Formats: sequence, structure tokens, C-alpha cells
Amino acid sequence: MKLSDFNFELPDSLQAQYPNENRDESRLLILNRQNGEIQHLMFKDVINFFDEDDVLVLNNTKVFPARLFGNKEKTGARIEVFLLRELNQEQRLWDVLVDPARKIRIGNKLYFGDDESLVAEVIDNTTSRGRTLRFLFDGSYEEFRKKLNELGETPLPKYINRPVEKEDKDRYQTIYAKHEGAVAAPTAGLHFSKNLLKRLEIKGINLAELTLHVGLGTFNPVEVEDLSKHKMDSEELIIDESAVNIVNSALTKKKRICAVGTTVMRALESSVSSVNTLKPHNGWTHKFVFPPHDFAIANSMITNFHTSKSTLLMMVSAFAGHDMVMNAYNEAIKEKYKFYTYGDAMLII
Repeated sequence: MKLSDFNFELPDSLQAQYPNENRDESRLLILNRQNGEIQHLMFKDVINFFDEDDVLVLNNTKVFPARLFGNKEKTGARIEVFLLRELNQEQRLWDVLVDPARKIRIGNKLYFGDDESLVAEVIDNTTSRGRTLRFLFDGSYEEFRKKLNELGETPLPKYINRPVEKEDKDRYQTIYAKHEGAVAAPTAGLHFSKNLLKRLEIKGINLAELTLHVGLGTFNPVEVEDLSKHKMDSEELIIDESAVNIVNSALTKKKRICAVGTTVMRALESSVSSVNTLKPHNGWTHKFVFPPHDFAIANSMITNFHTSKSTLLMMVSAFAGHDMVMNAYNEAIKEKYKFYTYGDAMLII
């Protein structure tokens, strides 16, 4: 398939700028991939599609406040720094994106905070992801991370064109977020409320957790028409024995296994054994799932509505079929569903 197969037009009014008032009351489009049938429900109705011993697989990564604003030495120019990845804890080295990039050279110093208590020096200008900074900070590592958290801002996607608000700190995080390391939220999980999780548990539905620290690479535009030539950035992935046992038990019993989000689907497909079961993983993945692809683990998925030509839309299309997914997207646009991070959801069964 080609990049142009995944293009669609979305009115600006359908790009969600704010989260729904209640997490589990966003809209839910049900897509049956066997017959293409579509239903329109509310997210909390998702419970009706799962029975005892079915499994929902969740990504428990936690978003850290990755966006900082600093000033360049001498000129005082305001520079946005987006923390991508910690390279060396001891030396305080980070891979970052800077904006505007043209103003930053090796050796430049950037000052953060009203008291300029955090300083960073640009030490490399040539990485594929942007720049490498060394933070100059006298305190302990714990104090340094605390300072980053104090000065950092919730890294909402750029298309949300409003200032970050107090509620974003909580709402741009799943309620089961545990392990800090993501620069973007696994958005399908944002729809789960405590109440809904409790109801799922009471019904006997099992929850398996894994950790995939979402990087910006997931959202990098695909710039090649031939999809097989697109390279994904690596993201850290941890799948422990406990999750493996829950998932493999459900596989044996031929139960419904639902990947909550494209990050979970990618994680599961990154760690498949030779006999098509899930195996533990502790490392990195740069797997790119696009049509055609045979899925080994999950047989259903919950996902938000993604951007045109994105790797996320390609993965969903690989799972449910290109024509069926594009038809569902057209239906969602017609029915005025909200798209993207704070938008509505789709359950593919």
C-alpha cells in the first residue's frame, strides 16, 4: 500500500481541543471487522462487548512534563525545548527538539526558570532527532528531576492551539499511569474511568499491563510513498511475566484479547514467540505495523481517530482492513465524532 491511500480531509472543528467532561462518556464507534457493521454508542458501553476471562491489555506508561521554555544567553530569545530521551543520567545528557531550531548552535547556553537556576549547554547539533543538551545543575539527580518537573509543561500535541490548562496535567494521563517515560499519552486509555475499570473487574475481565514509553517518533510524518521504506524511532518496551501469563492463558482459552491503543498493539506484535504466543520483553522496539500484516495476539482493539497519513492509521488499517477503516472514518466525520488525542474512540471487534 502507498502513503496516499491513507489520506483524508478532516474539518478543523472535529479536532478535539479539550477532553470530554467525563472520561468514559466520550462517543464510541463499534466496527465489526467481520461484516463492516458500525454502531454508535458511548465509551462506557464498551463493557458489554467483553465477558469473563477476556483480557484488556493496557499501557501503563506515564507522561512526564517534557516541554520547557528557556532563554538564550546574550540575546534572551525565547526557546522551546522538548525533552525526547535521557541519554546519560550521570552527565545529565538529553536528546531534545528545539524551536526555533535555526537559532541554536553548539556551545549556546539556555537558561530556564525565573531565577535561571537551570542551565543547559548545547553539545551536539547533528542528531537525527534534533540536539543534545547537557544540563548544568549542582544538586543530586533527584533534585534535578524535581526541577525538570517543576519547570516542565504537559506536552500537549501542537494542534491543540490553546495554552496548557491545570486540568491537562491530570487529563493527559491515563488513570493507571505508573512508569514515567512517555512524551505523549497512550490516548485510547484516556477514556477509562476508575468506575469503568471497577465494573470490568467485577465482570471478571482481566487486565494485563505493559509499558511502552511513547516517543515523538510514533507521530513523525511518513515521508515516503513506499511504506516499507519508512523507519520508526525506537521506543522502550517492557512486558513482564505477569502480563505474558494473563495474555497467553486467554489465547489458550480462545478468549477476546483487546489491545487498548496502537501503542499496546505495537508492543504485543513486537514480542511474539515462534508459536504465536506472547513472550516477555525488556528493551526497545522500532516495529512498524502496516498492511498487510498477520496479527498474532490481539483479536480486538480500542483506538482513537488518528491523523491522515499517520503510522497509527496504517496500523489500524492493517488490523481491520483498509477499506473498512476508511469507511468508518468517513462515517465518524459525517457523525461529527471528535478526532485525535482528546477525541472519541473506536472499538474494533
